[in-house]
Amino acid sequence: MTVFAETSLPATYIEEPRLGFRHGQVSDHPKDGLYLYGPVNGPDRPDIRVGVVGTQHGLSLFRKWAEVLRGEVKIPARGRRDKLHRLHLSDFPGLEEAFGLRLDPAKLVTYAIDGGRIAETVNVVNHHEAVAATADLFLAPVERHAAHEEVAIDVWVFVVPEIVFETCRPNMGKRRKGDLTPGEHGKKQASRSDLPLLAGVIDQSLEQVFDDVPDFHRQIKARLLKLAAPSQLVRETTLAPQEFLNAAGYPRRGTQDEATVAWNLATGLFYKTQGSPPWRIADMRPGVCYVGLVFKLLPNHPQNYVCCAAQMFLSEGDGVVFRGANGPWQTREKEFHLSGAVAKNLLSMVVETYKLKFGAYPAELFIHGRTSFNDEEWEAFVEAAPQETNVVGVRIKSTYGETKLFRDGDYPCLRGTALILGERDAYLWASGYAPRIDTYLGPETPNPLYVTVLRASNGLPQIGAVLTDILGLTKINYNACNFSDAMPVTIRFADKVGDILVMGSAAGAEKQPFKFYI
Repeated sequence: MTVFAETSLPATYIEEPRLGFRHGQVSDHPKDGLYLYGPVNGPDRPDIRVGVVGTQHGLSLFRKWAEVLRGEVKIPARGRRDKLHRLHLSDFPGLEEAFGLRLDPAKLVTYAIDGGRIAETVNVVNHHEAVAATADLFLAPVERHAAHEEVAIDVWVFVVPEIVFETCRPNMGKRRKGDLTPGEHGKKQASRSDLPLLAGVIDQSLEQVFDDVPDFHRQIKARLLKLAAPSQLVRETTLAPQEFLNAAGYPRRGTQDEATVAWNLATGLFYKTQGSPPWRIADMRPGVCYVGLVFKLLPNHPQNYVCCAAQMFLSEGDGVVFRGANGPWQTREKEFHLSGAVAKNLLSMVVETYKLKFGAYPAELFIHGRTSFNDEEWEAFVEAAPQETNVVGVRIKSTYGETKLFRDGDYPCLRGTALILGERDAYLWASGYAPRIDTYLGPETPNPLYVTVLRASNGLPQIGAVLTDILGLTKINYNACNFSDAMPVTIRFADKVGDILVMGSAAGAEKQPFKFYI
């Protein structure tokens, strides 16, 4: 037994949050809950219609996987003893058995892209034009289908060839012959600096292609916002790693085992085709709403304007993204702060959406961010919420090695361990050794989150309750079927959402489901 000196910081352990599934059943692992009980609300559309865009080879690979998902997929057999000690892996029981979904490979709506045309577009001299032209190839069938076909598609799957993945990304500072310099790009942007962020249209002009970061994934997501179409991008090498070998005869890239790929694909298909997520947080307090703030610098903007947004999450797992105004939100200290008017409008959209769903305003509204709140924006946040709602501002910061905690002197501490520094501050280890899966899934000794309750309109909540909520929010990542994440969903996806919102081609309403962004 470890004995702490009187001067030691109070340490506590937060039990692993439980998730809710069908028939009111609970489990701390999403795979177990789905395997045993099924999705919390069951599918409202069991027979899903999937549209697939890719090369002929890519379409063939996805058809095979659609067939694979209908049956059981075992985790790799490396001996019975080894299998028992890999508790973070689970056999996939089948799409209908785990999720209640039916996907008929014969009923896929498929559109083939000529590989030769892809090779031409990715090699267009200017990188911005190359990426935009490649995205056009993959999006054109989706636009035609939406305009001329009566069959509605629940989710679009884009099977991405390696040549697209390798070439249609930002150049990481490398300039290709014919590319514009940042200064040349900036001059083009300067003439458009007064236009709203989301003024782009799908049919981009030569000038408009420079409003988008040259990133295929982000352009696909941004441009599909206009069509309100959820999508899933998957690389050909993920679907068939054994077909893409290096000179030594090994797969060119490491991939997850087939059972894990099946779990993740199935989770994404359910989340993006159904009205409610596959699981929810079981023990969240009623009447609580969580908001994550998003700030992202507009690429090459002459005045360094920033895009802002808010991500709202509920215990049910529902997520909505609210877009705010662009503006000079970055300070000289590299922090982000909104004007009062923009802050009030952003949070007003959140509380009104909450009331529309539940018929009443939230009792507590937690605003999660990476920085503090100044007086102007905080007063605006409080003014936007009804008086009975306790608005709580929480800063959640990653730490990088400055604080370490070990178990038995040598081993990673338990996930859920917290060091309470005071009524407002604490360290929380959202990553660490998890007894449930008998492992720590990390490359080094885990680093804690530094959590601070900055302000509250109607009284400070207990720091323990704040930490418990944050740990629960690490378990509602529906982009995969993992046991947990190291960051709460309110913070984890902020950069990804911001990456899409700053794209000039992004279009859509002021609020859209979170599922469109992942």
